[in-house]
Amino acid sequence: MAGKNCLISDPRLMNVDLIGSESAIKPVAALLAGLLTLNVLVNLPASADSQSPGAFLGAMDTEHPGWFKESFLDFEEDIDEAAAEGRRLVLYFWQTGCPYCNALIEHNFAQRDIAETMQSDFDLVAVNMWGDREVVQVGGRTFTEKALAAALRVNYTPTLLFFDEARQIILRLNGYYPPDAFRAAVAWARNGADNSGNFSEYLSKAEKHGANPQLNPQPFFEAGPHDLSFDDGRPLAVYFEQRHCRQCDTLHQKVLNHKIAKTQAEKMRSVQIDLWSDTPVTTPDGRATTARAFARELNIQFAPTIVFFDRTGQEVMRLDGAFRTFHTQAIFRYVNDKAYLEHPNFQRYLGALADHWRENGLDVDIWSYDLPVSQNGKAVVVY
Repeated sequence: MAGKNCLISDPRLMNVDLIGSESAIKPVAALLAGLLTLNVLVNLPASADSQSPGAFLGAMDTEHPGWFKESFLDFEEDIDEAAAEGRRLVLYFWQTGCPYCNALIEHNFAQRDIAETMQSDFDLVAVNMWGDREVVQVGGRTFTEKALAAALRVNYTPTLLFFDEARQIILRLNGYYPPDAFRAAVAWARNGADNSGNFSEYLSKAEKHGANPQLNPQPFFEAGPHDLSFDDGRPLAVYFEQRHCRQCDTLHQKVLNHKIAKTQAEKMRSVQIDLWSDTPVTTPDGRATTARAFARELNIQFAPTIVFFDRTGQEVMRLDGAFRTFHTQAIFRYVNDKAYLEHPNFQRYLGALADHWRENGLDVDIWSYDLPVSQNGKAVVVY
């Protein structure tokens, strides 16, 4: 979502009834059952054929703080009320059992300075991405919570939308941002801040102590120069990263170091770009530009961000938050299998994927780096 966006003029809202319709979503489990074959890289015990359901681990329910705004979900009114008090509205999309939402509440909002800034400078309204409460959207249109989440392409929870007094979305955080990055985000978005510039440049100045001073290499990364318009039959993954980036280190050293994620990453054509460099880049649609200009054009605001393009050069997905192994490999798989063509709701795909593997006797841990899919305490790789 590049630049500033006003919900009232977002063309995606014109089709919200179709996007949010339950009848428009085909059963994801049926697709997975036909597409996925279990191939494990460990010697499973004889009990592996018993087909007893696997465990589901890592889900965390969260109690929201009492300082969240009690809202009638009339966002136009909420924005005006916040502005009258010198604050700004934040919509927080969440779901039950989301460990990333739990981290936002118990890691970020437990930091006194972050909690004080949120309470003094913002009105935060929680929106259940699967909820049925009616929402009066900016512009007077009425939706349910889940229809609004679908219309706004909320793929991850938490997702936070920051509004200014003119009812513009000035900042969108897709997925979990660790405390330092989140601290920078609220400082940039708060009322009275100079947020006329680029948030990614502001975020890049956050403390990076202890991070790798170089970009993290991968054997599947293409060498430059980078012509992203070239089609070799595979989906294209563009890794926007930077030096001195702790979350980039985590992606490469913890997540992509696990075979279940790496085997999916290796199926793609992969290009790593230093988002602050002036390295020449040819865009997927054939234009000559630089890495920095291309990152700005795509509104890359968090490192690492992986943007996935299909063979026609159209963006189909992006990973732009701090995700652990299960979610990361699922995002890669979603793109590799072109599941987005039949199932635009990634969260439904994710749930069906976990259910499918559990039905095959595998344990799923959505919060583990080392054992995202396992059996009897041993890691299992599913191609």
